[in-house]
Amino acid sequence: MNNMLTNMQDILDRQISGFHQYILNNPIHLNYASRNLCLMLGVHENELLHESKDLYAQLVHPSDRNRYSVFIHQLSQKEQTLSCEYRLTKKDGTVIFVKDTTTSKTADDGTLVGHSVLTDITDIKNENNNLQFLNQTIPCGFLKYTCEKQPKVTYINQKMIDILRFPQPKDGELDYLEMYKDDIFLMIPMEERRRFSKYLNRVYSAEAPIAGEIALLRCDGTRAYVFGWVTKCINEQGIEEFQSVCMDITERHQIRKDTETKQYLKALTDVYDKIFEFNLDSNTVKCLHCEDVSSFNHFKDIAMQIEDALEKWIIIAVDLNDRNEIRSFFKDFCQKKLYEPGAKPPQITYNARSADGTIKQYSGIFIRVDESTSFYCCRRIQETVEADILRIENDQLKQKMKDLVVRFSDGIAAFEVTAEGLVKPLYASENVCEFFGYTKEEWVPLTEKYTPFENFIAYSEASYEDLSELLRTGEAEFSYFDYTTETERKIKAICSQKESAGNSPRYVMLYSVEDTIPSDRKSLPENRIVSIRTFGYFDVFVGDKPIAFRNKKSKELLALLVDRRGGYVSSEEAIGFLWEDETANTVTMSRYRKVALRLKNTLEEYGISDIVESIDGKRRVVMEKVHCDLYNYLFGTDADYSQLFKGIYLANYSWGETTLGELSNNLKQR
Repeated sequence: MNNMLTNMQDILDRQISGFHQYILNNPIHLNYASRNLCLMLGVHENELLHESKDLYAQLVHPSDRNRYSVFIHQLSQKEQTLSCEYRLTKKDGTVIFVKDTTTSKTADDGTLVGHSVLTDITDIKNENNNLQFLNQTIPCGFLKYTCEKQPKVTYINQKMIDILRFPQPKDGELDYLEMYKDDIFLMIPMEERRRFSKYLNRVYSAEAPIAGEIALLRCDGTRAYVFGWVTKCINEQGIEEFQSVCMDITERHQIRKDTETKQYLKALTDVYDKIFEFNLDSNTVKCLHCEDVSSFNHFKDIAMQIEDALEKWIIIAVDLNDRNEIRSFFKDFCQKKLYEPGAKPPQITYNARSADGTIKQYSGIFIRVDESTSFYCCRRIQETVEADILRIENDQLKQKMKDLVVRFSDGIAAFEVTAEGLVKPLYASENVCEFFGYTKEEWVPLTEKYTPFENFIAYSEASYEDLSELLRTGEAEFSYFDYTTETERKIKAICSQKESAGNSPRYVMLYSVEDTIPSDRKSLPENRIVSIRTFGYFDVFVGDKPIAFRNKKSKELLALLVDRRGGYVSSEEAIGFLWEDETANTVTMSRYRKVALRLKNTLEEYGISDIVESIDGKRRVVMEKVHCDLYNYLFGTDADYSQLFKGIYLANYSWGETTLGELSNNLKQR
């Protein structure tokens, strides 16, 4: 028993951090201070013990003494356990942060005694102070969240709270911040959740950060747009977590959106007589475009309440027999019942009074701009006599373009081609930009100048010959892989007819049409085994799904790396193969970098970016990470591999003839 008591004394003195004992009856004072506490503060025991005053309280930082006094007073009221954080000033002047956990208990003689244990939390506080400094000086939102299937937010800084517009909780009201912390997907708009989830999965499996733009759902229902990074880390407790840093680009996004909208309208005004903007967030409608003689010209660009404006228009202009159908159509739109995934934009035909007072037939269509905004575009349907007139030469094709554009779904583009072969884009939605091999950022400058036709389509999914044929025949259809929807899509293109004089510009309109690709080819493969075929035409498969390369040159670059059999290929060498008639200069180097970037992006989309290694601008295929018929034929030990080569190698590319000769000689020797 005595040994046990001796051990207990040693535990209190040395092994329990900062242990000390209070007498909580007046006057409150310490009656025991452990050696551990004395070492922590750099004092002797007699400097802490006194029967009539609390000497320990004098070591509490002056700014925290009021908090400490309240803490001790609460402990002296009854038996309980309380905790408090405060600062202590050591004898040498150093300040430390401690967490004091004290249990008050009544002794046999009626004295209320407090047993206190201190935890030094200085490092944690300093880290939080550093983080607070970053929060105050760097205008970025910062998040930490778990790696669960439904991630929970473990930390959010004030800037992120400001970006998402969380209100200060009031008594009796719901604490939205705590609700959002419990499920990070509440911050993500419904249509973005699948993409965000895929990014998290990719960051987790590849253990590499991802950066990009994404929309966030603010607490007030509006949207913020941020550019940010997501990375996976191990926190202080040794637990995996995601961390994100976000910059608010909402204002920049809005400016870009306004610019695109103007370009969009520029293309649509050639097709429709009237264009109205419906904003469901503000419940307003305003006229953006109409004929000079139209009565709507008096209200142009003036926002009006949707219900009032519609009812006045219906009563004044719409034919009596069509009013109920019109009311139902617009009511369904306002209740968001018209748009269906994969369906054509909602349309309606009706009779209404025209500017000259006569009843004419009109066709209207809703075109979605974003979740809250849509354009209602309408045009008068030409009568038989007028239609006959419109069949004359170029006007006939313009009308055809008007009819065709009514059928477009979620992708459209328009551009002008001059007689000299120069191209100036008027507008393109994002997935159509990708068809031409451009990002949205690269597309915008093109709309401000004329570009030679050959340069404009250099990175297109379609070849120069295909697009030249479009200009000759006036109509074409192209297929491409849309990574946004992870489906193969089709682009329909129509071109106005070349006039006999050949001096006027021609107009090309492109729009997405419903794809007819079998459903089993639409989703990205989950099996990550990479198979490469070189004997015959070059193709790459992930599992049993072929990679749909968006850019032909990026596919050719990968073929070149495969042909090199694991050896590095420099930029200059690659340019010599990809553009055999051109030398390496600033123009071709810039072109090559874009091709290499597109290859990298394509491989990343399929989750196989690790098959290509890049160092100082040189690239190679990592042979160990692919199954390739060429490698099996040359280096494989299976007897069946010797039968793979049938005399055809990389039929797509003329530069493959060198290796073809080597393989043919090898075949003869066998």
